[in-house]
Amino acid sequence: MSNRLPVLALIAGFLAAACCPAGATGTARVQQPDGSVKTYTKVRINIDQQSMTLVSSDGVGTLYIGHAACTKQGELVRCFPYDATLDQHGTRTHIVLQAGTVWLNPSSAKLPLPNSSTQIPSHGVIMSMHTKAGTYMSLTGTADEIKK
Repeated sequence: MSNRLPVLALIAGFLAAACCPAGATGTARVQQPDGSVKTYTKVRINIDQQSMTLVSSDGVGTLYIGHAACTKQGELVRCFPYDATLDQHGTRTHIVLQAGTVWLNPSSAKLPLPNSSTQIPSHGVIMSMHTKAGTYMSLTGTADEIKK
């Protein structure tokens, strides 16, 4: 349990830094094991091959999702992330993921999420992750940058 609190504090700290104004387009939600929930807006989303980077608008915090198993489903890309690292104020912390799914629409058109009424906008991202520490993290938004 002693490892749980620092990781949760770092995740919350990263997302708190994301509340500052900039051209970011993501909204993140964090539910901690005690049930408390915080929502953060204006998170910059960058995608490069099979990695995704979430950057606070002031650049202080960065969450790297560096390893994921990705497949195409129609025009959408579905990824199962299995590794994340939080970089904040020059300190890197490994985040152990228990489960997660990321959906990306790399096309220029709005597309339906399979078996759902949800529509993903052009360059849209929908993410849901559960850490081993019991924290749930979700993100919806539009990628600021997609590199192939």
